[in-house]
Amino acid sequence: MEHTAAWLRLSASPGIGARRVHQLLEHFAGPAEILRAKPGMLRAAGLESDAVAALQAPDEDAVSRALGWLQAEPQNHLLTVRDAAYPSRLKQLHDAPPLLFVRGSPELLEDPLIAIVGSRNPSPTGRDNAYDFSSHLGRCGLGIVSGLALGIDGQAHLAALQSGAPTIAVCATGLDQVYPPQHAKLAEDITRAGALVSEFYPGTPPRRENFPRRNRIISGLSIGLLVVEAGLRSGSLISARLAGEQGREVFAIPGSIHNPMSRGCHRLIKQGAKLVESGQDILTELAGLIELGEPVLQDPDTEPGDAGENLDTDYRSFLEACGYDPFTVDELVQRTKLTSAEVSSMLLILELQGYLESGPGGRYTRVPKRS
Repeated sequence: MEHTAAWLRLSASPGIGARRVHQLLEHFAGPAEILRAKPGMLRAAGLESDAVAALQAPDEDAVSRALGWLQAEPQNHLLTVRDAAYPSRLKQLHDAPPLLFVRGSPELLEDPLIAIVGSRNPSPTGRDNAYDFSSHLGRCGLGIVSGLALGIDGQAHLAALQSGAPTIAVCATGLDQVYPPQHAKLAEDITRAGALVSEFYPGTPPRRENFPRRNRIISGLSIGLLVVEAGLRSGSLISARLAGEQGREVFAIPGSIHNPMSRGCHRLIKQGAKLVESGQDILTELAGLIELGEPVLQDPDTEPGDAGENLDTDYRSFLEACGYDPFTVDELVQRTKLTSAEVSSMLLILELQGYLESGPGGRYTRVPKRS
């Protein structure tokens, strides 16, 4: 426990970030030796005076909370960058977290993993794509990494769990809490079938500046990253940029030119991300990096919906007029020349039958018809 406490005190010293810890570890045998070192030795190792002073005043409350959390349950773990169990892909980063708090199964962090990220407020199509891609890739042997956020992240985790694949949630808070709170049950399910991961000490609340920091871990754990839907200011674009800088494969799903949640993906494709239309596109790109099995079920990602063969002629024509871009009642009135009441009635019937979904702003989207 003294060894663990030394690691915690080193990383809990104010102003001693990941890069400074790595810098010190190049000159000293370990954290205990760093904490015992005299100021002159620390300055000789390249540390500035303010950082030397910080090592003399670690956040003991944070250390105490972390030790208590580690002792609370057997599924709570701490990995240091010197541990053999520390994920090798993440260790390659120049700013790899010196410490990783893990709740669940740490050994899964070494599995072949792909990150799936995107909007917190996706379209129905985006939500379905996240689920379908995650499910297919999971059944082919990839673990799924995401950030536990609402929207695309949650769908990716859920699909992995339901397909029997391991899933890793990288959190921007301490692991003694769940953010967003709506995902409390999902987090517990992930703990049992995968792992929650964070570089932040227990007790750390959600802070805006911590979400971009955790994105480097999402991409760093993975061999590739898929962006499903993202606006031009989305944090998912930060994840994609980091993935590219880390030498990871970056994939993006194209969407409607009228969908603002597709513009981030289109920008990534213009910048060199690989356009993908199915899970198999990703597996083909990764074939030279890892060996994966065949999917248990047929890839569901290829068609956005059926043609409504089971509908009568009027409803089938109406469904064709809906197209595949999000639309409003007024837009469909103009296309079909039907009244608002007639359009609303037909939309309700098609939504109940699973051909359409209503979304934010009174817009509808055609979705895959599921049996």
